[in-house]
Amino acid sequence: MRWRAIVGQNVKACRLAAGLSQEELAHRAGLTPSYVGQVERGARNVGIEALGAMADALSVPLTRLVQHGQLPVSNSI
Repeated sequence: MRWRAIVGQNVKACRLAAGLSQEELAHRAGLTPSYVGQVERGARNVGIEALGAMADALSVPLTRLVQHGQLPVSNSI
């Protein structure tokens, strides 16, 4: 699996677990909703600053967004 797809799946899983829309995540992270959507689809390379902003907005460690493998859908990771 490509890293963009892994990160996108992790961002989406965390966002859904937090009960946020793409728009709300984007607002909290200071990003655009279209950017968040592209990240979640694996269509965009995400920079470390944007990834960190999303992790902060989701209240998860940045490492949670780049983990490979089966992940539980929970904010307590």
